[in-house]
Amino acid sequence: MCCIPVFCWITATVLEDVLKTREGGELPNTLTEMYIHFLLVQTKVKKVKYDGGAETDPHWSPESREMIESLGKLAFEQLQKGNLIFYESDLTECGIDIRAASVYSGVFTQIFKEERGLYQDKVFCFVHLSVQEFLAALHVHLTIINSGVNLLGEEESSKKPRKCELSYFYQWAVSKAFQSPNGRLDLFLRFLLGLSLQARLTLLRGLVTQIGNISQTNLTTIQYIKKKINENPSADKNINLFHCLNELNDGSLVEEIQQSLSSGSLSTDELSPAQWSALAFILLSSEKILDEFELKKYSTKKEAVLRLLPVVKASKKALLSDCGLSKTHCEVVASALKSNPSHLTELDMSFNKLWNSGAEILSAGLESLNCKLEKLNTLSICIWVQTIHPPNPTIFRVMSGYSLSSALKSNPSHLRFLDLSENYQLEDSGVKQLCGFLESPQCRLETLTNYYYFFVVELFYAFFRLRGCGMSEISCSSLGSALKANPSHLRELYLSNNKLQDSGVKQLCGFLESPQCRLETLSSPPPLWRGLLWYCNLSEISCFSLVSALMYNPSHLRTLDLSNNNLQDSGVKKLCSFLENPRCRVELKECGLSGISCSSLGSALKSNPSHLRHLDLDENNLKKSDVQQLLDLVKNPNYSLRILL
Repeated sequence: MCCIPVFCWITATVLEDVLKTREGGELPNTLTEMYIHFLLVQTKVKKVKYDGGAETDPHWSPESREMIESLGKLAFEQLQKGNLIFYESDLTECGIDIRAASVYSGVFTQIFKEERGLYQDKVFCFVHLSVQEFLAALHVHLTIINSGVNLLGEEESSKKPRKCELSYFYQWAVSKAFQSPNGRLDLFLRFLLGLSLQARLTLLRGLVTQIGNISQTNLTTIQYIKKKINENPSADKNINLFHCLNELNDGSLVEEIQQSLSSGSLSTDELSPAQWSALAFILLSSEKILDEFELKKYSTKKEAVLRLLPVVKASKKALLSDCGLSKTHCEVVASALKSNPSHLTELDMSFNKLWNSGAEILSAGLESLNCKLEKLNTLSICIWVQTIHPPNPTIFRVMSGYSLSSALKSNPSHLRFLDLSENYQLEDSGVKQLCGFLESPQCRLETLTNYYYFFVVELFYAFFRLRGCGMSEISCSSLGSALKANPSHLRELYLSNNKLQDSGVKQLCGFLESPQCRLETLSSPPPLWRGLLWYCNLSEISCFSLVSALMYNPSHLRTLDLSNNNLQDSGVKKLCSFLENPRCRVELKECGLSGISCSSLGSALKSNPSHLRHLDLDENNLKKSDVQQLLDLVKNPNYSLRILL
């Protein structure tokens, strides 16, 4: 609430008054205490400014009490209906005359306001929803204390409200708020329980006619709340219940976990469900945003994951790999992406069974203008949409390609790294949809990778992987068209383990010929994977297409990986004409090469000795005598070749 201007103003108003008038007393330390003091400040202003009284006079005149009771009734009844703006008919239902309402707004100007509606009719509202919730809670509490009537009981139009015991009343209130949709009664419940403490009721002397001793009732309520926390996995609901415990001055659950964290003795294997929720509450209540939250460091137990997951809202980097996440968990993560402000810049959901429904929920989060995500991982560092172990793949199907493409086009400028590897059912139609994102003028793609059916897109060093996506030469046509439309940011391209074939590579070469192309790497990604055109069913025909394209625009390429393709000696001979390019790294692992290729490579390198540093010829049918010429170049200080595999 500290981000809400009205709450900051209320806090400043209260602190100014308390610091000016207190005599060694404590400052307000809960939300309820803050709002009680705010109400007292406003009644004091009314007494001095409008009633002509002195600051030392009793706060509550009969008139002030009547005003607050009427406003409290209005606040509660309209809160139940979900209304924030009130009309004359709403006031009449609460027994408030329209003229009296105007007086209230003129006297309690910092609580209740009169405005003009669309048709110049009078409308009324509280200065903030939290003020309405506080007065509603005060009305309900005054009613149960003064008359024993439970206004939160089941609606029975034909019967009068029933009286009930206080202990039952508070438990009923907790259950009712817990069941309310979207946390609608969360703050109301905090105020209601905060008002139950005797010390706070004492502050309202004159307004509360009966106080009594309700300490035992509070103990019963505390135990009930702890039981509720232990039984219910809903993290957001439980976090509000911890706020309620704070209002009741009980921090035992939180203090226990804090002590274990401070001493380094926290054993996550022994935590109860309530303690997991306490840990989440501590992490979320920290004033500092977490640089990194790795869920597996705490636990991957189903109970723990659901209770800890909301911590992503207070994290810059969330590592959720292999934590058994599903659609339900995606809703929590999407909520973090949509929140204002959203702190997440890197998200790893790899090795989780998200399915289409989960992916679509995440896409809705990515679409939010509040989303600032830069890296979204699906494999080891990204959103995982298919596990590495069939037969239980988390398949990101074609429909998810539509959802994701739509989301990224709506908000493309922040994403830096997107990995959708191992999604063999994405196929050409899904890739075509995603290419719409690549065409966006706001797209800043710098790395595009596809290994073992994967395709990585990097925006400002961002990866977009579609490994295992069933891409063929048809995808190359879509991809080539998209990249020609917006080529200047791409720096790395990885398309390994797709059935691109020679015809597919020919489609991509149109992009390589573009004067705006700044491609530096046609190669393997980090060590776990091979790269660009590795294992793509290529032959020597592709070498002709590639070299022809690269000769148009040779100055930027640094790394070329064509491993595991049947290039043969004729293909390598053609590639050698390209090796004059500065600082090029070449990988030709398992390409069916013989000593003829080594001779061609040696001749090419001698004509351009200063640039090539890395050459991989592993797993070709080569003898030591075949590579001796290349080994001599490694040893010769006049040549740049330093690594020969």
